[in-house]
Amino acid sequence: MKELTCIVLGGGYAGIHAVKEIQDTIRDKTEGIRLRLVLIDKHPYHTRKVLLFKPAAKDQDITIPLLKLFPSGVEIVQGQVTRIESGEKRLLLQDTAGNENSMKYDILVVAAGSTVRQIEPNQGGVALTGLEAARKIHQIWRSNLMKTTQIRDASERARLMTIAVAGAGISGIETAAELAYFVREDAKRLGLNPDLVNIYLCNHNKRLFQEGPVKVGLKLERSLRALGVTVCHESKVLHEQKGVLTLSTGRTLPVGLCVWTLGLLPNPMLAKMGLRVNSEGYVLVDTSYRVEGAPGVYSIGDCAHIVDSASGRVDGNTCKEAGAQAARLGRIVAADLAGRPAPSHKSFMDFFCFGLGPEQGMAWTRQWGVDFVFTGKLGLGIRKYTWDLASLLK
Repeated sequence: MKELTCIVLGGGYAGIHAVKEIQDTIRDKTEGIRLRLVLIDKHPYHTRKVLLFKPAAKDQDITIPLLKLFPSGVEIVQGQVTRIESGEKRLLLQDTAGNENSMKYDILVVAAGSTVRQIEPNQGGVALTGLEAARKIHQIWRSNLMKTTQIRDASERARLMTIAVAGAGISGIETAAELAYFVREDAKRLGLNPDLVNIYLCNHNKRLFQEGPVKVGLKLERSLRALGVTVCHESKVLHEQKGVLTLSTGRTLPVGLCVWTLGLLPNPMLAKMGLRVNSEGYVLVDTSYRVEGAPGVYSIGDCAHIVDSASGRVDGNTCKEAGAQAARLGRIVAADLAGRPAPSHKSFMDFFCFGLGPEQGMAWTRQWGVDFVFTGKLGLGIRKYTWDLASLLK
């Protein structure tokens, strides 16, 4: 019996799916191999990052203990990998107490994920970068509503009841919609007029949803408008200072809070770990997710630069791509161990969905040249299914 150690680095969407697929494909179905499977993350839990807007809008836990996801058969190690020595097939690890350790591996999957793009200190507002930031956003707007109940000046009341969301990608759209619902609900609870709540979604592009058809972007905008969200196109937020938001158009808006949703950057630790990365910081891999110059090391998810060789299309950085990559990775690793030709990457189908508050959503896909759009409760049901599937809850 051949004994192998497989380490998966990262407990995000790509990492947990990689663990599951390797369990199913290699450990449970490959004869003659006894696999030790280890998952390393700096936290003892998986954070459902696509739901960060939830704790920003209401008190909600979006973490799942890793031991709940993998109650048996997987070793959970809490720590931060500082170096990968691919020649020796060894990684250096700093534990929660700051102690340095090392671990040997036969197979290493780097799914170290991404970080949310930060704002400059003088830009004001709060960037939705993680759980702590989400809770801060929640505390600020609730505090503003409480202040509003004690202020008579109409202009100041209006400012405190106004929130701007800077960045109109999927995260920005879902954040604006969720805030529009729950801020109004809280305003009603406090005896305030919910119609005085203003939510602005500032979009530097000419329309929403650049990845899909114009008609779907327009449908999204109509849905947001019905929820009480005002979309400002071609309006990049420059900064928020002392309650005044300045846009690239020269327009200013009095706001009680500015929430930044600025997209993702690859984990900055990747370049320091000893892996080859491109100019943007993404790990360089071949069409079967093998890391260049590092035998036995693979990388998937939003830390890797993954290209469909047939179309030249770079894979997206969302959880739907991560799940598909992990499923293929299990077959690739099994093929490499057996000396068989391994599958190559293929782009995920055109499919996007949006949560539009707690009561409705929208999903779009294109098949056979035809656009399919699902809205309302069905659209939300599809969105919830994707959220749960991404975190192994289905």
